[in-house]
Amino acid sequence: MQTKLFLKNLFKAYYKENSKNIPEVSQFHQREFAFLPWEKQMMRRHLQFTELDKFREYLIKNAPMHSYCSGATYSTPDNLQMQDKGYLGCDLLFDIDVDHFYTPCKDKHDLWQCKECGESGKGMIEKCPKCGKFKITRLSWVCEECLNVAKNEIIKLVNNFLVPDFSINEDFMHIAFSGHRGYHLKIEDPKLRYLTSDERRDIVDYITGENLSFELLGLNEKSSGTIFGLLKENKGWSRKIMQKLEELLTQDDHYLEYFLRDHNKANLNHNLVKSFLNYKKEFLSNITSKENKRAIWAIEGFTLHKWKILLKAIVNEIGVEVDEPVSIDIHRLIRYPGSLHGKTGFKVQELNYEELLNFNPLNEPNPENDPIVFESKKKMTQKVQITKDLVPKTNIKGETYGEYTLGEQIEIPHHVAVFLLSKGVAKII
Repeated sequence: MQTKLFLKNLFKAYYKENSKNIPEVSQFHQREFAFLPWEKQMMRRHLQFTELDKFREYLIKNAPMHSYCSGATYSTPDNLQMQDKGYLGCDLLFDIDVDHFYTPCKDKHDLWQCKECGESGKGMIEKCPKCGKFKITRLSWVCEECLNVAKNEIIKLVNNFLVPDFSINEDFMHIAFSGHRGYHLKIEDPKLRYLTSDERRDIVDYITGENLSFELLGLNEKSSGTIFGLLKENKGWSRKIMQKLEELLTQDDHYLEYFLRDHNKANLNHNLVKSFLNYKKEFLSNITSKENKRAIWAIEGFTLHKWKILLKAIVNEIGVEVDEPVSIDIHRLIRYPGSLHGKTGFKVQELNYEELLNFNPLNEPNPENDPIVFESKKKMTQKVQITKDLVPKTNIKGETYGEYTLGEQIEIPHHVAVFLLSKGVAKII
């Protein structure tokens, strides 16, 4: 409780000092607001603010652990019944969070422990490898590598899908670092506000490559056993896949073999990998030839089924890893820009597209975009005690801290202490 009170008072001081920097979202008075307090882990929602100053006063007075507003607008957003709020439409939302998909760095810093048998380890697992149970406690960590993966997914979403395939104007796009392990993208295009949940699901399926039919894209097998591949001339996914396939074929053999073998990618057996590498140059020449409008895909061992496995792996590389329910749910809440994230103490930082490209949340050189708001100019330190069996290495502001083990008492820079306390792996001493 002492630690939560310490963090709440820090949040309160931050909001008091920076209240004028809390921005006003569009259609502010028609949004539903929600907060998670430090004291009781129960969401307080169905709130409306008609003035920005009243909202700022609320943040200063209550200093919540998490602050949200709706992607939707309502005529009466403070009505307690969703069906009576008077729904007016919803921005198209995308949430990219590395909690939801594998990144190689998780094998170094994400921790898990089985509640049933006590087995523990590092990495991203669904069930205990020892007893097979699904009762797993997890500690998800943050590093530059996984945050870069999340950032690149946002860039891919904008460059490869939203602009070329949906012709969405970048002026309608609002990007924000979530304050933890990902990014949000809100599209305030009036033409998209009235999409139904089913229509939003169709957009998500297209962006992720879910339920893609390779037959409809042109892959088919004739009765003679001849397999005809996809056409780059076709727009949409067919062109995307062919461009990615060409890109893979121009990589060195070491990378291509890794892609074909890795169980998180194509996961092909030794003989198929060897065959693909042997036919690599001939196959590349075949699919890039201007004379062959409809190329025959002939590599020893590659049946129609094996081609689909490879193409699915390529689709996974092209598609964007979005948190699907966030985009589909028209009543979804999203973190308020400029607010603080209670699991890190970092700020939810708005960015334009150009700022995003070089943005580094753990070591951001531009002070105006720096989400680490509790760095002390006087180089203040804080004593804390570790409360978890193991705390992974943490790299913040170019310095590395840890690993730490249970019971260790350490004195660390103020902003690092706030991060560890917010993550729930340390306490004030």
